[in-house]
Amino acid sequence: MELSGKIALVTGGAVRVGRAITLALAGEGMRVVVHYNSSSADADRLVDEIRAGGGDAMSIGADLSRGGEVERLAREAVEAFGGIDVLVNNASVFPPQRLEETDEALWDHTLAVNLKAPFLLIRHLAPALRRRRGCVVNLCDLAGLQPWAAYAAHCVSKAGLVHLTRVAARSLAPEVRVNGIAPGAVLPPESMGHDELDALAKTTPLKRLGSPDDVTRAVLYLLHADYVTGEILVVDGGRMLRG
Repeated sequence: MELSGKIALVTGGAVRVGRAITLALAGEGMRVVVHYNSSSADADRLVDEIRAGGGDAMSIGADLSRGGEVERLAREAVEAFGGIDVLVNNASVFPPQRLEETDEALWDHTLAVNLKAPFLLIRHLAPALRRRRGCVVNLCDLAGLQPWAAYAAHCVSKAGLVHLTRVAARSLAPEVRVNGIAPGAVLPPESMGHDELDALAKTTPLKRLGSPDDVTRAVLYLLHADYVTGEILVVDGGRMLRG
């Protein structure tokens, strides 16, 4: 896919890895719809930054845990620039609760944001994506491939997103390609202390942490790779090798 002039929606696109993805797409000449939930000020600053650099962007707020809000986001995103070529399902919650600590409300909210919202966005945007032979990239997380006991609901939601990626790839082919990325420690939670970060680096085969740039390069590869669909690209410095 030639990206210049195309239109992308990035959920959770105003902060952390989502911000890096948004800037990378804008840097390729794409017009970007930046979704946010509570980060309206960050979204406004990012849109201003992109416009100041000669790009085009706008922001839309929506609570992804509410189906009606997701539907509105899809509709307004298509209306913003007259279509959608790329959907990046990046927004996510990451509650640090073990299985026995996870109550029904936390379970429902985590799966709503991490799995149901991507499903609904793909479903609502499928006609627009088909018309423009678009692409979907889902941020699946290494937790979707490994059983992290300390993040039970998050793991299950991301495992579901991995399989949703594959189901959607088959369902929307040949017009739409759907792929996923499973990042490792590219931007750990801000609550992690130095010792925890050091341990993460030492137990990674490449002996270092990654960065959001590692994810953005993977996103750009998948958007350009016209013969790749249904794949989960692991970007983890080799942590999957440890089992």
